Amino acid sequence: MATDKYSPPKYFQIRRKIVGQIQRGELPAGTPVASENEIIERYHVSNTTARKVLHELEKEGWVTRVKGKGTFVRDFPVVRAINRIFGFTRNMIEAGRKPTTKLIGFHLRDEDHTQTINGRQFTLKGPFCEIERLRLADGIPMMKETRYISLTLCPDIHRRNLEQSLYQVFEKHYGIQLTEINQMLSAVALEGEWLPVFQVDRPIPALRVEGASFCGKDMIVEMENAVYRGDMYRFAAKAVR
Repeated sequence: MATDKYSPPKYFQIRRKIVGQIQRGELPAGTPVASENEIIERYHVSNTTARKVLHELEKEGWVTRVKGKGTFVRDFPVVRAINRIFGFTRNMIEAGRKPTTKLIGFHLRDEDHTQTINGRQFTLKGPFCEIERLRLADGIPMMKETRYISLTLCPDIHRRNLEQSLYQVFEKHYGIQLTEINQMLSAVALEGEWLPVFQVDRPIPALRVEGASFCGKDMIVEMENAVYRGDMYRFAAKAVR
């Protein structure tokens, strides 16, 4: 029997107990773990020890902290196959998550919009509707996007409910199905003004996705400029010869 002198540090014992609960499924993904105050009360330790427990769990990838909400068991990252044409809503549902969308704002533009994607210039002819949205899964911000939608192909789309799947809006109200998407991924960091948007208190890696979506030859329905959380999102590609 080991004496107290040779026992692991108290923070390590508590951390090991919580990790065991996660591994046994007693604390499923998305479940809140004990707060700093709850750890202090439950295990009779100092706030320094409780803080170290949560810090170690987060550093090792077992939990994620959401500013103003608490600390939650971390799920495996959502995977998106970039060789499939489907949107955020369907992606989240297939991943077993509950998707929601917050419309941040929109503008009507008359001029053309041009983006360079994979070394090629794509131009969406005006007029278009520019919208900004925050996309969430189980209440956690996963992606912030700016989309530019053709008002020629989708007249009055700004009068629709834009807190739902745009792909469903395209199909239901305009008879449009996407036939091709050109996208480019690049690595960025979420820091500064991005931190409150994603409800995080420290810089985290992210992926910027720029794209153009078509519904026919040279017919651009929309273009996008989106930022995804890199710690909770993975993009998968498949190539064949």
